[in-house]
Formats: sequence, structure tokens, C-alpha cells
Amino acid sequence: MELPIKVGLVYGSTRPGRFCDTVAQWAATRIAAHAGFAVEHIDPAQPANPENGPTLSQRLAACDAFIVVTPEYNHSFPAPLKALIDSYGPEWHAKPVAFISYGGISGGLRAVEQLRLVFAELHTVTVRDSVSFAGAWEQFDSTGALRNPDRFERSMDAMLRRLHWWAVSLAHARNIMPYAKTV
Repeated sequence: MELPIKVGLVYGSTRPGRFCDTVAQWAATRIAAHAGFAVEHIDPAQPANPENGPTLSQRLAACDAFIVVTPEYNHSFPAPLKALIDSYGPEWHAKPVAFISYGGISGGLRAVEQLRLVFAELHTVTVRDSVSFAGAWEQFDSTGALRNPDRFERSMDAMLRRLHWWAVSLAHARNIMPYAKTV
């Protein structure tokens, strides 16, 4: 597999004034700090403009791995995220997906549990390790910096190491035998 690994950073919220931007920006900075990764921002709140570049389908297909940044709304993940996921199929196949979640007391973990089931149906491999921000609004200061970054950075580093391993392994497998041939 050629380096860098292209990671689709999928924004899970489209609400005006969303906190997702803060968490996703932190994630993008951490991903960029790791050698061997390039970030492709996949934001359903941003209108697609295929006249000026690749379609969303092409952008998803070009990714080697994904990190979904999701809030937890009513013990689940947001409907626009589900719509984005369900709008595509082969673009997700045989690729790893990792999660960064945020919310109240659960830190978005219930949303992640449900997303793992959704992504299993799309023939992805979900990475066990994740990053979860319980009481997210208290974890970041007004500039978007974490107040106590050590634990979150360690979790992110472990998740990225494992995402990298899965991305390389699955790319190798897809090169040996395209996943479409397994259908």
C-alpha cells in the first residue's frame, strides 16, 4: 500500500452550532501529527459540488480507512449520519472504521455500539479502540483545546496505530482479491 493512508474523517452532526467541529478539528490535528496518514474531510453539512472536484462517492472510494466523529442524540447517532452511511455501499467495503464519540455521561458510546452494527452490514471492520469524550463540553476550552489532553491523546494514538494496521492489511487483501469477487 502506498503511503500515506487516506483517512476519511466523517462528521456525524449537521446541526447549526454543532460541537462536532471542535471534536473533528482536534481529531484532524492528531491524525496529521501521525506519519503515514492524510485526512479527507467528509462533512454532510457541506454541500457537494461535483463540478469542482470528485463526487462524494469517489471521495469515499478513495479512502483507505474511516474515522467517524459522532455525538450521541437520544441514546443513538444522528439521522444525517445514517443517511450518509446508507447512501453508499461498495465505497465502504473491506475498509476499517474507527470512532470518536462525544456526549453527556456516556460519552457517545451508545451511538458507537449501534454504528458498529450498521457498519458490519456494509462489510467493514470496526476498530475496537475508540476515543470517547464524556461531558465533552467540559473537556475542551473556548479555543477548542483539550483541558487535560494526556488520556485522550493516548487513546487516539492507540486507535490510530490499530487503524493503520487494519488499513494496510485490508488494502493488501483487496489487492490480492478484490472484495467484489466475494459477493
